Amino acid sequence: MANKCLSLAIHGGAGAMAGADYGAEQAHMRGLIEAGRDRLAGGASALDVVTETVEALEASGLYVAGRGASPNSVGRFELDASLMDGPTRRAGAVAALQGFASPIRAARAVMDRTPNVMLAGEGAAAFATAQGLTPAPPAWFTPVHARETASPGTGTVGCVALDETGALAAATSTGGIGGKLYGRVGDSPIVGAGVWADSRVAISCTGFGEYFVRAAAAAQLSFRMQLAGQGLGDAADAALADVVALGGWGGLIAVSATGEIAMPFRSQGMKRAALYPDGRIISEVF
Repeated sequence: MANKCLSLAIHGGAGAMAGADYGAEQAHMRGLIEAGRDRLAGGASALDVVTETVEALEASGLYVAGRGASPNSVGRFELDASLMDGPTRRAGAVAALQGFASPIRAARAVMDRTPNVMLAGEGAAAFATAQGLTPAPPAWFTPVHARETASPGTGTVGCVALDETGALAAATSTGGIGGKLYGRVGDSPIVGAGVWADSRVAISCTGFGEYFVRAAAAAQLSFRMQLAGQGLGDAADAALADVVALGGWGGLIAVSATGEIAMPFRSQGMKRAALYPDGRIISEVF
């Protein structure tokens, strides 16, 4: 039986600086939420909607992901992405991918067309080439990191969704920290750290990635719900508090199987938008 409780949330990173104008991002996120709402209402799967939404975030050039990614320490653009399907726990990821416009599309291809979860570096690029994915020369990128130097590397983007069948899915994509070490990989492509989806909840994280990895933040949130019986809000706050206790900061978005949404952050701001089960839409930064 179809579940008419539709929910959707997106983030554009927890690196927002107090006092900056994010009007363009807020309008863009609201438009993506409206488009995602219509896709979900039309019967699209949560997995397809999170893939499409993150691809649009990457292509916009407004966030530190996809076109807006920043160069690493040797001037190259290395992109990371992952996604996860809640009902099956299938997952796909790419890390340190160079030369392609949409790392989330590459991650989806890893999920759908290989028995693997993650491909990295030159192997990921060779696979993306074989799949006919859209190439992106260095001149295609338009870094936006300079505006967010006070909060480096947190223009990561993500999307979580609950569809009419009750299925959950999550996706995350990033260009990483500006000037990062060549080959550095953060939490965004790591299942359990920067992304997670199962039968209870879907999560996408943003922030200082190393601390999200050390906290297993995304999976921890789900396990708190399952093993400790915590509600979504309390579990999200506790997982993020663990990140902060280690010395990190950032935020996350999460949606539960009942359509509840949590979007906590521990930073100056987090670009975020959501569709609630009652049809209400928000798009906020601070």
